Amino acid sequence: MTEATRRTPGTPCWVSLMVHGLDATQEFYHALFDWEFEPGPQHLGPYVRALLDGKEVAGIGQLPPDRHLPIAWTPYLATADADETAESIRCCGGTVAVGPLDAGEAGRMAVCSDPVGAVFGVWQAEAHHGTATAGPPGTPVWNELLTFETSSIGKFYRTVFGFEVEPVVSADHDYATLLLDGLPVASLHGVGNALPRDRGPHWMTYFEVADTDAAARLVLRLGGHVLRPPRDATAGRSALVTDPEGAVFTLVRSPRGMSRGGRRPHR
Repeated sequence: MTEATRRTPGTPCWVSLMVHGLDATQEFYHALFDWEFEPGPQHLGPYVRALLDGKEVAGIGQLPPDRHLPIAWTPYLATADADETAESIRCCGGTVAVGPLDAGEAGRMAVCSDPVGAVFGVWQAEAHHGTATAGPPGTPVWNELLTFETSSIGKFYRTVFGFEVEPVVSADHDYATLLLDGLPVASLHGVGNALPRDRGPHWMTYFEVADTDAAARLVLRLGGHVLRPPRDATAGRSALVTDPEGAVFTLVRSPRGMSRGGRRPHR
């Protein structure tokens, strides 16, 4: 289990979702993950923080009625200086869509995209350090970038965030692990033309569950969809699903004894 502290810059520290139906979305994730909710910063409109056993694990906000943006879970990467990181993102070919701006006393944030369009956030922590626990069912435990190829995009993330990019030597997979201080914190997966045309390159959040098959069945009962049924892999038993508004995420039952820092999802 990982407690919230000020993260090393580059570390995924939070996941957030912007939706049209905030109340209905809270009901879905409460039923699926047993999340409770409390108000969060309102600088971009109505926003709640999801709690598991009283600890913050994720955020959900409401889009303005006239904003028709893709509904997607967005990982936030820690930084010591959001403005400096935003400028580095621009200089390296990425885009800064929102901010940097203050989120009350919680911290300073920006929403950005890499050179091929995958959206992610940047978080400079003040009062709010991010996800307060990882490992138990209902917590985000990994983030993976699905992109065209890993070599050039790996250079972008290495330059901006200081990651060590460790390719997996394989004739069948284009895959790399992002490390900080020698520990894996996220991964890159190049899938070429297999990327969904309606989403393009995107970050994928993995949420831990006690039983992948049961959780996938529950997603269906709650009005979501199962895009890829449960299957076994080295990272555990996983299923690709969406919530009722279409946000895609992965359910995973990790192998026993595998810590967050030791995870390397690989197909």
